[in-house]
Amino acid sequence: MAIESAEQALQILHIEDSPADQGLTRIILRRAGMACQIHPVDTLEALQKALLDQSFDLILADYHLPGFTAVDALALVAPLDTRPPFVLLSGAIGEAAAVDIMRLGMTDFLRKEDIARLPTVIKHALEMHEAYRAREQAVAELAQSERRLAELAEHLQSSIEKERAAIAREIHDDIGGSLTSVKFDLAWITRNAPADQPLHAHAVAALEMLQHALGASQRIMMNLRPPVLDQGLVAAVQWLAESFERRTGVAVQMRTSSERIAASPEVQLVAYRCAQEALTNIGKYAEASRVEIDLSDREGFLTLEVSDNGVGMTPAQREKPRSFGLRGLHERARTVDGWLDVSSQPGNGTSIIVSVPLPDH
Repeated sequence: MAIESAEQALQILHIEDSPADQGLTRIILRRAGMACQIHPVDTLEALQKALLDQSFDLILADYHLPGFTAVDALALVAPLDTRPPFVLLSGAIGEAAAVDIMRLGMTDFLRKEDIARLPTVIKHALEMHEAYRAREQAVAELAQSERRLAELAEHLQSSIEKERAAIAREIHDDIGGSLTSVKFDLAWITRNAPADQPLHAHAVAALEMLQHALGASQRIMMNLRPPVLDQGLVAAVQWLAESFERRTGVAVQMRTSSERIAASPEVQLVAYRCAQEALTNIGKYAEASRVEIDLSDREGFLTLEVSDNGVGMTPAQREKPRSFGLRGLHERARTVDGWLDVSSQPGNGTSIIVSVPLPDH
């Protein structure tokens, strides 16, 4: 049945019960110079065997065959991992019916009276199939790339938090302890050195600088990994709100559904960091006079909302290059299967909502 013998010949499975139509198809493709091999079948059993025995580059099918139709044939082809393009070559159905059939997954339709166009239709079907496969591969590669980026982001966030905790412990145990010891020594000098001696004045100045260094180390340690998180998320966010209010003079109102929210340490840390980043952005850009924080664990979700009455943002400002604050919050939320929503309009403030599903208790 070979039209033309070639190592790279196109393998065509022809579902057709008419020997005359089989012969005409071979003649048309031969005259078009197509290097292909045609494998005719006319029963479902023969079709199943052919599909099991080898793979095909294209399937060409009449619609009505003894005991089955092209729709039945398509049902056998559809589950194949490498499904070839399926071209309907029939004169027994109308255009409308052919369109309905093609919606089931057929690649193209050609009337038998137009069989002279078959080589063109086959080439078009193969091109469409190749484009579809390339698109599927690109989508799969993109999805894989996004998964890898998400895994990398999660790994980086986890590594950063571990490093922050380690640095905070070092500041507390080593630097804080050393500075406190020096503070005691300087305090002893100020108490025992005569007040009118230069040593006393130097000791007092050094003690003031040391107190400043202690305060700075405590602030750095709290920003890295606040011990207040060990008291729960509500207490940690409350501390954030109070610190922000003292530092900026912007009034902060906080509401919570309960005094303690049961959530994993990972979820609490994500919510805390989101609140911290939101307040930092408000202090830098919002020009707000009021901030509201809502923290809830109702309906199986941990929800944190930080809103302000500041200048707001345009879509362009939110999407500007190298603006990683909000993108970082999105990635943080995604590491615990949560999501982040930002609502903002110029002149109407900004609202940032983080939602994370909580496990059933």
